[in-house]
Amino acid sequence: MLLLAFLLCIPCALSSARGAEAAAMSSGECVAEVSSRRILHSWGAEKQLPPASTTKILTALLIAEDCDLDETVTVPKEAEGVEGSSVYLRAGEEIAVRDLLYGLMLRSGNDCAVTLAVHHSGSVEKFVRAMNARAVRLGAEHSSFANPHGLPDERHYTTPRDLALITCAAMENAVFREVVSCRCYAPRGWKNKNKMLAEYEGAIGVKTGYTVRAGRCLVTCASRDGMELVSVVLHSPEMYERSAELLNGAFARYSLVRLCGGGTFEGYKILSDFFYPLAEEERGKVKVTADLLSPAPEKAGEFAGRMAIFLEKDLIFSQNLYMI
Repeated sequence: MLLLAFLLCIPCALSSARGAEAAAMSSGECVAEVSSRRILHSWGAEKQLPPASTTKILTALLIAEDCDLDETVTVPKEAEGVEGSSVYLRAGEEIAVRDLLYGLMLRSGNDCAVTLAVHHSGSVEKFVRAMNARAVRLGAEHSSFANPHGLPDERHYTTPRDLALITCAAMENAVFREVVSCRCYAPRGWKNKNKMLAEYEGAIGVKTGYTVRAGRCLVTCASRDGMELVSVVLHSPEMYERSAELLNGAFARYSLVRLCGGGTFEGYKILSDFFYPLAEEERGKVKVTADLLSPAPEKAGEFAGRMAIFLEKDLIFSQNLYMI
């Protein structure tokens, strides 16, 4: 079985010299590579901060995972007139889950969030419990979600790192990915509020957010040369400019390297390829080892040992070896 060995524990700042500038531009920020979850940049990434409407990334992931997008639902009373961003749903109106999901992520509809939460779990309160449980399973252990939309609540917060992990998982969901990459949802004429889709090369989502308390928040996913990165900036007055700067820095420094693959390793069968983002100066610090059974098994397909890959002293990957 594949073991990623909590790659998240290997933060590597793009430039510590830029710390003071980062502090002035964001209350917290993080950049992660999607497939490995490696943290490539971290500034205030463990601060517990209000995420505003970037909360809807987790809401949308739950809906994408659990709901039939073609199902028609009835808008509940509590969804009509929710403060903040809205698509102006009316209680009793019938609407497809698909439309609600696009309204949630392109137009940031708080009324869509409430309607989806009630549809998914029967009540907002039960949906919030599902949000928190899913967040923990994704490694977001320092977050607390109190609602599905991100309106201010003292019990509602996350960290840039947690939000990056949630978003990496969300971007691996095909439905979520399709929704957040859409610039205009033709059936409703809804245009995506996220300017990064049009203004940043390789951008493929995901969500903006703003409240007075949270400030300007932006989560972006972008792809270049086969590597996908997620950037998170919370309480960042120049959220678009800062996100572009962080992504540019990470794309310039790191590239995605295949460290094992092709079905074999030193004459043994392996089940998984493994790619990892490395800076040029890190490539010579990678060590691959094998712990083999002795005597070796005789039959093809039998377990023969384990391989492990280290970056300096940190285990970044391991998997079983089998006889060919």
